[in-house]
Amino acid sequence: MMDIVDIRLKIENKEINLTNPDKLLWPEANITKKDYIEAMTVLAPFMLKYAKNRMLTSIRYPHGAGNKSFFQKEKPDNTPEWVKTVKFNGKNYIMLNSAATIVWLCTQAVLEFHTSFNPYNDLEHPSHLVFDLDPDDNQEFEDVAGISLSIYETLQSLSIKGFIKTSGASGLQIFIPTAAKYDYDTARKLNEFFAQYFVQKLKGKLTIERLKKNREGKTYFDWLQMWYGKTMIAPYSPRAVASAVVSAPLEWEELSWARPELFTLKNIASRLEEKGDLFEPSLNCNNTEKLDEILKRLI
Repeated sequence: MMDIVDIRLKIENKEINLTNPDKLLWPEANITKKDYIEAMTVLAPFMLKYAKNRMLTSIRYPHGAGNKSFFQKEKPDNTPEWVKTVKFNGKNYIMLNSAATIVWLCTQAVLEFHTSFNPYNDLEHPSHLVFDLDPDDNQEFEDVAGISLSIYETLQSLSIKGFIKTSGASGLQIFIPTAAKYDYDTARKLNEFFAQYFVQKLKGKLTIERLKKNREGKTYFDWLQMWYGKTMIAPYSPRAVASAVVSAPLEWEELSWARPELFTLKNIASRLEEKGDLFEPSLNCNNTEKLDEILKRLI
């Protein structure tokens, strides 16, 4: 049986060349480049809700997950003219503004999509506070899930709405929509307040110690990641790990059983059919009234 050498794709009136469609990008999960593009064509409309107009840092794996990779901020030389880009800090960043752009990036072996905390046309204001919870090597996912539930209970008591997703690796990320009201300095002040508060409340479980060797086996609350020019894995982006997991939004109640490895490129479409887009309510959520009350106490 002959291998298919080349496929010409057409999406949103754009033609994209797919070479080596049978190449395995996730060998252990048996996902080929063609499989990947089919999955991402389904995921693209969901990922675009949260990635549109945001500066992309991609991670490319020319020989598939488990092999050598490289970060890319600057658009590649072969970027089609129809791919929207924007200049920031001397680099031409790609904007994830269309399904065709996502599919083209998939043909270039981009296996992870990391986007900025702010849209390119509002450089000063992140759209969320983000609590990035990274468990220590000796911890189980249950540990960070339990910490997240404790944080959720506190947020509920403050009438602050939070949305949670898997990082796709070992951690969890909690998004607190702010309607882009606060500049980065103010948003980081709030993030630091919450980090210090939860470290005190959850003594022995949580730390803000940046050096891994000094974390004493605790989950790291990374409140510093949310900043100018920094990025975070986009909702519904795949990760370049053996099982082809996806950064998946969760219901808070699912933390009692959820594990990152349960949400993959192979099953995320069926999950979306069943649950819908669990992050979508965050697009019209505004916590600023309650956050303003906290800010008054911090000034």
